[in-house]
Amino acid sequence: MSVAPLRLSAEESKFLTKVTTLGSATALPVVMSPGEFAKLIGVVYYDTERFQELEKTHPDLALKINPGVDYYCVPEGWFEAPIQLGELEHVSLMRQAAIDIPDFVTYLRCLSELHKRRKKYSKILSAQPMPTMVQVSPRSLMEYGHVEPEALASWLTWRKFFYDLDNRSAQETGYLFEPILAAAIGGESKGSRAKVVKRTDDPSKGRQVDCWKAVPGRPPLAYEFKLRVTIAASGQGRIGEEHQFAVDCKTSGAVPVLVILDPTPNPTMAGLKAVYEANGGHAYIGDEAWAHLEAEAGVVMARFIEKYVRAPVTEISAFEKTINGDPGKRRIQLLDFGARASAGEIRITLGSHERVIVRNEDQSLTNDDENGEEE
Repeated sequence: MSVAPLRLSAEESKFLTKVTTLGSATALPVVMSPGEFAKLIGVVYYDTERFQELEKTHPDLALKINPGVDYYCVPEGWFEAPIQLGELEHVSLMRQAAIDIPDFVTYLRCLSELHKRRKKYSKILSAQPMPTMVQVSPRSLMEYGHVEPEALASWLTWRKFFYDLDNRSAQETGYLFEPILAAAIGGESKGSRAKVVKRTDDPSKGRQVDCWKAVPGRPPLAYEFKLRVTIAASGQGRIGEEHQFAVDCKTSGAVPVLVILDPTPNPTMAGLKAVYEANGGHAYIGDEAWAHLEAEAGVVMARFIEKYVRAPVTEISAFEKTINGDPGKRRIQLLDFGARASAGEIRITLGSHERVIVRNEDQSLTNDDENGEEE
């Protein structure tokens, strides 16, 4: 008797497309191969210590997709290295993982977003063009005469190049940060068109909500996620909008929840916290913010938040030290910096550490608008 071929349901097909592709209509599309997708599932098994279950059902495959180390320690190229898979074996693996691992779908969705954004940024490092003199030469008026012209031309070019890279990094982080935290705690991002929170002064308009979490028997929660709050926010006219969000949530029947990961105190943050609480909401800052996210996420997704978000941010932030014991004044002891461009590569040195970036510039990125979110 012949065995019926494995078929994907419409829901599975949609999920696979969502987790394996990013920005297919942009200049830097990311598409995971079936082997790479299978290895990402292997990372989930590794993180959740469930490989024993997979070894019982798929012993050969378990050997191929076990990273052996944490995701951030996986050698470059491991995901792209081809492995032999049967037809739609990655789909069979996905179904098995959903049985073996609690919260597997959410974990995989969050991990895939991180993985795709990292792949895309790796492409950006390779493809982002060096600025042209048309872009930077007018800026020489600020320093011309203080620096030799040849040196100034290079200084302006390097400076703009790193500025472009940093902008791209901030952009990709923004696209990543809020959705994975929202998914991890069982909510979802909502655009202004959804109108889950309406503007009090004009109910025909909605508010963008970082995380909307419906709680049976209780008012829904409307989260605002922030890495940090600075005093500068009040001077740039944004603080009024920040305060109004809490008011709009209350009039829309939702509970506003403020989550700020950086605990550095300042008057702007204290005022924002007071407004949320005055409108029936909650504000979690620093360690309380991390604790709240992990409590809302549950055991498995709390592990994801700790491993993939909190630990890296905490480790990097630890290099910044307080100045004269003042928690409001912090600074990092910078390593010596060097940059060298040659045919096909850029070498960056930071202290005794060196990074080589293989370059293949894509001139279409010079004016490419990657500001719109993909898919």
